[in-house]
Amino acid sequence: MIKNQIKTVLLLGLLSGLMLVVGGLIGGQQGLTIGLIVAIAINFLSYWFSAKIVLAIYRAKEADKKKYAFLYQLIQELAQEAKLPEPKIYVIPSPQANAFATGRNPEHGVIAVTSGILELLTQEELKGVLAHEMSHIKNRDILIGTIAATIAAVISYVSMMVRWGAIFGGFGSRDDNRGGNILELLLLAILAPLMAMIIQLAVSRSREYLADESGAKMAKNPLPLASALEKLQKNIVQHPLRQMGTTDATAHLFISSPFSGKSLFNLFSTHPPVEERVKKLKAMKI
Repeated sequence: MIKNQIKTVLLLGLLSGLMLVVGGLIGGQQGLTIGLIVAIAINFLSYWFSAKIVLAIYRAKEADKKKYAFLYQLIQELAQEAKLPEPKIYVIPSPQANAFATGRNPEHGVIAVTSGILELLTQEELKGVLAHEMSHIKNRDILIGTIAATIAAVISYVSMMVRWGAIFGGFGSRDDNRGGNILELLLLAILAPLMAMIIQLAVSRSREYLADESGAKMAKNPLPLASALEKLQKNIVQHPLRQMGTTDATAHLFISSPFSGKSLFNLFSTHPPVEERVKKLKAMKI
């Protein structure tokens, strides 16, 4: 668990450093300051309103306490074990078996599950999945993911400005020692967004491993979660969310990637390979 936490800190530091380099080379001190202000503003808005936005995207409705009494019971048990406030529970009308956590902090936590996952999993497997999502809330992964995504977005936006500026001569005519000639700026503008995306996705994968581990400990048994992940992978192939109008922007939130297609390279995946996650869970000793 400590290893994954350290890895996340290093990756976020690397991502932040890349943003500072891009801002400094392109705009000097003024560009760096503007980049930081934009990043802080976007982070603030994302932090406060991301839960409402993502729940609306998937047409999630708050779970009826009578109909889903068993779900509330599982959440209550896990919240007591984790020493956290009970998160709100939402149900997404989708045949795909999946779940995600959102909310700006543990006091405003939300766990959303699809109707498909409630039909597919046993109660013990469902408890493992809920423990995984509860761990995301406890580990403040929603905030960490928001920070990573925002920094990456700022880098991509600035890089896009550089590319358009180069095309229309916006940078080539200036001689103000801003860190290199036009070719160097173009190379930076092309490579920086790719590097930012790779680091952002690495952060996401690291937090999934951490949530698997801490969730298994919270549920006091890693095997139901391992079994659930295997079932979810098979189900998602049959019911990919891409056909339902979703976007890649929210894929990292789910316990399993909601898209059936596999990335050509692990570097470009929002989630670690299911086989590797299952292997780690089965090797755990609690």
